[in-house]
Amino acid sequence: MQYSIVQSVKIVDMNDEIMSEVLFHHGEHELLALAVGSSVITYQLGLRQFEVVYDKREGKQQRVKIVDIETDLMASPAATRVYLESVTLIIGQHDVGQIY
Repeated sequence: MQYSIVQSVKIVDMNDEIMSEVLFHHGEHELLALAVGSSVITYQLGLRQFEVVYDKREGKQQRVKIVDIETDLMASPAATRVYLESVTLIIGQHDVGQIY
């Protein structure tokens, strides 16, 4: 089954004031059946200025739980979106720099 995997990301400053909230798209994946409470392993998320990006440095993997699975029956064909646990990134602490 084709799944679109997304994760809510809150970007805050050092005073815990919300700068923005985005829905990070992990991509479209062909997977077997998934269930709420299952976990996926992916790269940790980081910031490059104000853009949410994968932190692909060595050892920067994370295990994230699936919190919701949504199927849009109004779309043709039906679209299934998987929501991962939300994460908060702090400007200045989660910067990954330039990765080439």
